[in-house]
Amino acid sequence: MDSRSGMNILVPAAAFVVIVAGMQAATSMLVPFLLAAFIAIICLPPLKWLTSKGFSPALSVLSITLVLVLLGSLLGAFVGASVAEFTNNLPIYQARLNQQTSDLITWLAGFGISLDTQLLRDNLDPSIAMGMAGKLLSGLGNVLANTFLIVLTVIFLLIEITALPHKWSAMGEHAPSTGGFERFVGTVSSYFAIKTWISLATGTLIAIWLTFVGVDHALLWGLVAFLFNFVPNIGSIIAAVPAVLLALVQLGLGDALLAGLGFVAVNIVMGNAVEPRYMGKGVGLSTLVVFLSLVFWGWVLGPVGMLLSVPLTMIVKLALEAREDTQWLAILIGPDIEARDS
Repeated sequence: MDSRSGMNILVPAAAFVVIVAGMQAATSMLVPFLLAAFIAIICLPPLKWLTSKGFSPALSVLSITLVLVLLGSLLGAFVGASVAEFTNNLPIYQARLNQQTSDLITWLAGFGISLDTQLLRDNLDPSIAMGMAGKLLSGLGNVLANTFLIVLTVIFLLIEITALPHKWSAMGEHAPSTGGFERFVGTVSSYFAIKTWISLATGTLIAIWLTFVGVDHALLWGLVAFLFNFVPNIGSIIAAVPAVLLALVQLGLGDALLAGLGFVAVNIVMGNAVEPRYMGKGVGLSTLVVFLSLVFWGWVLGPVGMLLSVPLTMIVKLALEAREDTQWLAILIGPDIEARDS
């Protein structure tokens, strides 16, 4: 009995390790298709709305595709131009940051605080910090480089979705249950719809505030804040680092503190007041699981995995709910029952 129980644990654990290793090995191919799948899910409500208004499925898919191509092109052009400009100015920013570090060491020396300059530069190189900001922006460009593949995959997925009702009808009594899939699609669509509007408001407010402070590339940092607001828990912190660092280099400590206070104020209002009011417990995951899923999927799939960590964990939860012997795990990773029912 003990031996059989041990095998029941070891076999799924081994399968899990193999699946994760395979996903990591196929990240470059898997990430665009995952993004396409979730974009297609987001596009389902407008697709249903267009078909309900009398548009043919082909015309509905074409309309959504044109909007996606237009938005992708505009976003790609804007990010490409902004990243190129920021990269060209990066040596200037790095030189300013090095000079500010030297000035700080000299100022501290005036108070009798002596620091080993070489040791400080070896362990706290400010140019590395600015280089990380450049890599962060380059990462956005790399994601957008697969725009054509992503849009093409979304088109085929939407076409297939419009054909599913006819295929299900042809299956008759042999058609599988769609309850779990429909519940997942509804939850993810609701999650992304609410998150998109909140992230858009966050990015807009950040861009306006940074423009008021006078930080270079304010629109770009607003876009970064919009995108990273999809990353649970730490996304807003990641988005703030390059903008505040640039404010420090460009404008000085006072304006950098103003920029940082703007990020804190916007994220407190949006994260603690607006988002809980509209999102509620709709995600269906505990706070700890959301954070752990962020770390896990980020490790497996990179930045896009962090972006999609919540929906991917929802899939796991639904798979656990589908089997009677794993339903206890689904309850365990879900939200507090009392809080959910209240």
